[in-house]
Amino acid sequence: MHTLFPRARKSSPRHKPFLQYFRDPSGAADRELRRSRLRKFLSYYRPHLPLLLADLFCAILVAGTAVALPLCANLVTSRLLALSEAPDAYGEVLAVGGVMLAILAIQTVAIFFVDYRGHMMGARIEADVRQELFDHCQKLSFSFYDRQRTGQLMSRITSDSLWLGELFHHGPEDLFIAVLKYGGAMLVLFFIDPPLAGLILLLTPVAVVYALYFNRRMNRALDASKRQIAAVNERVEDALAGIRVVQSFANEALERERFAEQNRRFLQSRADGYRSEAWFSAGTETFAQLVTIMVIVVGGLRILMSELTVADLLTFLLCVAVLVDPVKRLANFVRLWQEGYTGFVRSMEILDIAPDIAERPEARPMPEPRGEIRFSDVTFGYEADGPRVLNRLSLTIAPGEFVALVGPSGVGKSTLCALIPRFYDVEAGAILIDGTDIRDVTLASLRRHVGVVQQEVYLFAGTVAENLRYGRPGATDAEVEAAARAANAHDFIMALPDGYDTDIGQRGVKLSGGQRQRLTIARAFLKNPAILIFDEATSALDNESERAVQQALLTLAEGRTTLVIAHRLSTVRHADRILVLTGDGIVEEGSHDRLMARNGVYAGLHRVQASI
Repeated sequence: MHTLFPRARKSSPRHKPFLQYFRDPSGAADRELRRSRLRKFLSYYRPHLPLLLADLFCAILVAGTAVALPLCANLVTSRLLALSEAPDAYGEVLAVGGVMLAILAIQTVAIFFVDYRGHMMGARIEADVRQELFDHCQKLSFSFYDRQRTGQLMSRITSDSLWLGELFHHGPEDLFIAVLKYGGAMLVLFFIDPPLAGLILLLTPVAVVYALYFNRRMNRALDASKRQIAAVNERVEDALAGIRVVQSFANEALERERFAEQNRRFLQSRADGYRSEAWFSAGTETFAQLVTIMVIVVGGLRILMSELTVADLLTFLLCVAVLVDPVKRLANFVRLWQEGYTGFVRSMEILDIAPDIAERPEARPMPEPRGEIRFSDVTFGYEADGPRVLNRLSLTIAPGEFVALVGPSGVGKSTLCALIPRFYDVEAGAILIDGTDIRDVTLASLRRHVGVVQQEVYLFAGTVAENLRYGRPGATDAEVEAAARAANAHDFIMALPDGYDTDIGQRGVKLSGGQRQRLTIARAFLKNPAILIFDEATSALDNESERAVQQALLTLAEGRTTLVIAHRLSTVRHADRILVLTGDGIVEEGSHDRLMARNGVYAGLHRVQASI
């Protein structure tokens, strides 16, 4: 039998595999996509524009003061050399020293603002991107999650966005300061000695070409590294979530080997990235030192030729030191760009995926339904080129009717139920509630009126009460307790150490299977929907608990439409109508006694269970 979360068996044009969502486009489409993503990247600055402008203004101050200090040093040195001819130079030197201290104070304040407020701006944008990713993932359809791996998706939301804050902060700031510092320092150098400044300028294209080459290598290595860490996360999530299975099969060594292999691949990808980064850093540092050596040698020769003064050479050396900072900032910008923007692109790949289940523009909220459900020639399959799970199925369930679905596994019982709240959309035909196509109402209102208790139990980390209130967050303590009593869960809850305030652990690991099942049933009771769907909801209960829940189910079913899927036929014998579903569709329907008297498929299933 398909669960409410069925997994597809192979890819198809209708539902692409996960990796096909992220294929690299080419040609004109590729260029347009890059432009679109760059516009998207820049759009995140819009809510923080005042802070960005203030950050860039402080960056101007940082760059301006860095260039101003060598000029002050030139003035001081010049006055010292002329000291014998100008005794009043003492006061001028002290005055320039005071100006330098004022410049330093301005620089300190600007650096503090850039580092603190600029970082906070980057952190806020990073949080915005992460929130947008999470919100978008909440909208993606079941078909997407059927094909994705949780570890990969977690990596895109967490690890890939980790460097976004640094990029959003340091990106414009480092680029701005680097350009201003380099441009300002070069202007000073050309003013002092154009030939020597020209030699420095000639080395710049070589450094740029070198940086671009290793920039591409770093890009490839970092992208591979991000994919590998996603694989590591996936391996960890899979192994730890299934730790009970791992230990029960004594397969700890196997899991260690699997993790070690993924860890080794990640290490290799990091090694490739660090190698490219090392070549990049070594080249930029060598460029800075080469310029310094050239200035000392050539400047010394020009002093001997009386074409340069000692004060000018000192200013040159100080400006060369200023030039080193733009080179380092450029290196930092390239690193952040690779680590941050590649992560940004991977995040955008998620945001580019449109949900398969989308509301129509004219969709309206569903009013409180009477509960009539009608399947009209419904056809559905999980794969476009695969077998049809349901083929031209027609069925009507009256308001308030208690209907049971039985039949062999794999014939589409859970699939039929998954179509009602639009976890998937039909390929052909329509599903109507009270005569309205469910595609014409909003998803939230539809699912608010449909309660689902799944065979695959899922509880969240937290307390018993928090999990029950997931069905209705505003429920009172009395309503929570009433729902628990209806599901035969109150007694075992009160036996827990802290009652309803007991922490049940990740996915409810501190509870037994039957206890977890009853909590999910109580959660659905608390939601109090007009339409109830139970997919093997009593499968994990012992006989005594099952009888109690059956009685509660019958009570709850009064006045509302209830659809129950069950293998254990004792669960459904009191249903108003039992539908027998096979690969040929609905082959029998009627009450338990009528179907037993007919001695058909249902009676055969009943005899098989009775003989077990």
